[in-house]
Amino acid sequence: MAMGTAGGGGLGRARRRGRRGKRGAMAEINVTPLVDVMLVLLIIFMVTAPLLSAGVPVDLPDSRAKALPQQPRQVTISMTPDGKTYLDAAEIAPGELADRLAGIAPGADGKPPLVTLRADRGLPYGQVMAVMGELNHAGFNAISLVTNGSVTAP
Repeated sequence: MAMGTAGGGGLGRARRRGRRGKRGAMAEINVTPLVDVMLVLLIIFMVTAPLLSAGVPVDLPDSRAKALPQQPRQVTISMTPDGKTYLDAAEIAPGELADRLAGIAPGADGKPPLVTLRADRGLPYGQVMAVMGELNHAGFNAISLVTNGSVTAP
């Protein structure tokens, strides 16, 4: 009886070693979870990217003009219906615009960055022109006026 136990125990260890020897380290990476995570991140960025560029909520006027290509370096000035002015997302005091514009450095080519002006449709023409005059005085001669595009003619 002792002999059967000793032989059986030795055989079991040999079988276990044999199984371990056949199982090597896994050399392939399972890419499916990585692709799933990347697709979810892509969808999140696609949804949130347009929300980040708007910044200040403004009721823009309608226009039939085509969209301009996005510039890598641009300054956005927004004018809200209550008369507040924003440089990118920071609110500016009424007399502070000229000083803030003077602090914007030109690009590597020596040209000032592209300026986009987002003015609410209900603002008086004179207020919009006053901001455009400050931009011109600060050396920003190319100003893009932002509107809602793709509007059909009445």
